[in-house]
Amino acid sequence: MNKRQLGKSELYVSELGLGAMSLGTDKRRATEIIAEAADFGVNYIDTADLYDYGENEKIIGTALKGKRPDFIIATKAGNRFEKGKQGWEWDPSKQYIKEAAKASLQRLQTDYIDLYQLHGGTIDDPIDETIEAFEELKQEGLIREYGISSIRPNVIRTYVEQSSIVSIMMQYSILDRRPEEWFPYLQENGISVVARGPVAKGILSERPLHTVAAASDGYLDYSVKEIEQLRDVLMQTYGKTYSLTKVAFDYCLAHPPVAAVVAGASSIEQLRQNARSCKEKPMLQTEIDNIERITKQSQYTQHRS
Repeated sequence: MNKRQLGKSELYVSELGLGAMSLGTDKRRATEIIAEAADFGVNYIDTADLYDYGENEKIIGTALKGKRPDFIIATKAGNRFEKGKQGWEWDPSKQYIKEAAKASLQRLQTDYIDLYQLHGGTIDDPIDETIEAFEELKQEGLIREYGISSIRPNVIRTYVEQSSIVSIMMQYSILDRRPEEWFPYLQENGISVVARGPVAKGILSERPLHTVAAASDGYLDYSVKEIEQLRDVLMQTYGKTYSLTKVAFDYCLAHPPVAAVVAGASSIEQLRQNARSCKEKPMLQTEIDNIERITKQSQYTQHRS
């Protein structure tokens, strides 16, 4: 599987990243999915300390024993929680970020995190303090690089200008083209995009639409009828050549700032389908251009200043 450079870093990630949140807590099944992903050339695993309150990181740590150098592990922090208690609170303080990193390292059974990400954030955070925490973790060798997970323009702009982030994880798909407004700016600054939600919660997959809960009330600025119509057009236009999942992945990956699409897999078959979609010959640029013409070019309306 092709690999792409993450920002200006020395990290090269597979075009398909395994979104670990969907692995669940069945250790055997999760381990099998991770092993299958590796066989397909997936080297990028994205998790967070909050997923199953740390259990997700533990499962990944165990699954990667003896294979650690072959993988790029990305995890996230900022949500303070206590094991055994429901809920969490946002805490981007320097003290907590550094504590959280060490706790993640222990659960992951590793000496370093390849990509450490702020799991959200607002413009009212003590951003200087947060950046200082990430920079110190990097100097201490506990993380290799850092980034943020955000769809707030004012937060994105601040981190681009004031920190040395290498990536931004953004919700991005054919049905959510809001990030595209920011692609030239990010590319100019040498920062990669990691696309989460490329299949729009299953709408852009092979699942029958009536089984996809996210489509029942519409999706962002698409009504239910518009979703049905667009899916029909995509399948009629490209269905003889590509799977809908591939169309969804390739659309994102066709945009230069995007280093990887991160997709979950709760079964071996789903993982295989995702991986095959990324390994096959990519769609033509003319086909990508056509998708741009028939879909909505939306923009973020909040948190712009």
